[in-house]
Amino acid sequence: MLVDLYLTKYYNMKDKICQLSFNRGDRQMPVVSDYKKVKEIYADAAKKAWVIPCICSENLTTTEAFFAAAEEFAVAGGYETVPVTIAMTIKYSHRPQATYYTHSRRADIGLRCFAADAHILADAYPHVTAMLHLDHVQPIDDADLLEGDLSDFASIMYDASTFPFEKNIEMTAAFVRKMQGKILIEGACDEIYDAGGSTHNSITTPEDADRFVRETGVDLVVCNLGTEHRASGKDLKYYGDAAREIKRVIGEKIVLHGTSSVTADQIKSLFADGICKVNIWTAVERDSSPVLLRWMVENAERIGGEKTVDTLISEGYLGERCRTGEKASLAHFTTAARQAVVWEEMKKICRAYFDLWYV
Repeated sequence: MLVDLYLTKYYNMKDKICQLSFNRGDRQMPVVSDYKKVKEIYADAAKKAWVIPCICSENLTTTEAFFAAAEEFAVAGGYETVPVTIAMTIKYSHRPQATYYTHSRRADIGLRCFAADAHILADAYPHVTAMLHLDHVQPIDDADLLEGDLSDFASIMYDASTFPFEKNIEMTAAFVRKMQGKILIEGACDEIYDAGGSTHNSITTPEDADRFVRETGVDLVVCNLGTEHRASGKDLKYYGDAAREIKRVIGEKIVLHGTSSVTADQIKSLFADGICKVNIWTAVERDSSPVLLRWMVENAERIGGEKTVDTLISEGYLGERCRTGEKASLAHFTTAARQAVVWEEMKKICRAYFDLWYV
């Protein structure tokens, strides 16, 4: 199978790269995948009442921005290391991030690059303990991945939430029996819908959450708490009271998805609600884009040149203030220049989550 072939190539490549750059003396750089160590990281975070942010990525810029934000936070706070989870969806139909990671649009290549990038970046950010997470893994579409070697990944969200509840429990329990003790397993009690769609979430009940955890044996569980995926704005409500009721029966095992759809003031005390991990993606992409747009407009002639700006002004897309008399500049029209603007803003966005939850 395609992903099996990828895994063989990836692990051969990873071994070679590790020999070249992942070691300082005898110490391997901190990308953690061992199940017991991952559990210890979560237990230590719980003692500190920390909620571990899980940033999803579909490009190198996002991946490194998260590393850089964590490093910045650790150094500023005097921490030897801080834990982060970096995630990617594979063939998840709503957003197959592995497909978008490279312009080959091949999920196997995207996943390979993502994992390699994380290992390499760990060498540049020594105060970060990174865990790689496979998000929204689909039982059918990602079947070849599920049959492969998952030992490089710290955790996986086995997402059977589109199936009826009874079937979801049955399928998730079977996966847990197969993989328990090998990888941290996150199950999905209910499906988290897309914002703006015709179908909206029903809040997960304590009874359903309790039954799901007991009968499947998952380490963590995603519950519907009012948030939605891929929101265009922060205009929904997070139901902390529902989370606390679920916590009362299952403990601090709740994973929250869709936080981009709610304001920061609603989610600043999540650990008290029983939430130990939060998945984030949309806000990082959505909220960095306006910054890039403004920078490009302010530097229009430096990016596109006088002739292009004149054309856009005549067509009504730009205003007279964009006529600055400046020449196109290598410092502005390169891909690296645009990525630097996005990277800085993404780093600020990610840093805000550490400031919010690592207190």
